[in-house]
Amino acid sequence: MSISLKDKFTSYQPSKTIWFWSTAATAALTMFVGFTWGGWVTGGAATDRAETAAAGAVAALAADICVERFLGAGDAQIQLTALREESSFRRNGFVEHGGWVTFAGAEKPVKGAGKLCADLLMDAEVPAAAIPVAEVTEPVAPTS
Repeated sequence: MSISLKDKFTSYQPSKTIWFWSTAATAALTMFVGFTWGGWVTGGAATDRAETAAAGAVAALAADICVERFLGAGDAQIQLTALREESSFRRNGFVEHGGWVTFAGAEKPVKGAGKLCADLLMDAEVPAAAIPVAEVTEPVAPTS
């Protein structure tokens, strides 16, 4: 008389040791898969990534403001020419020493903004000088 596989499976009674080790192995395997391929990170790693992202966002915003300040200055064309004549390694320092990435109340330039600003300025064009409002005496008719 042979017992079928189905009967063996349904009548199986695992011991507490088997239950413990199978649960521990399942938990360990779940964590391994989660941290390896599932994108899980520790709290410290998440904090580091958030701080890095925040610093990058601040630098990008400061670089955009730097470009506006740089191009809005009265001597923008002269400064832009001087910046373009600098080597790529010295452009960051040129922008930082010019004060375009150091904001009111800050002692130092925003970290990382000088390079981003210099990179953006390399492709920038100085806008045409606007006519001061006091000099306009007659309304200008739109051209078609």
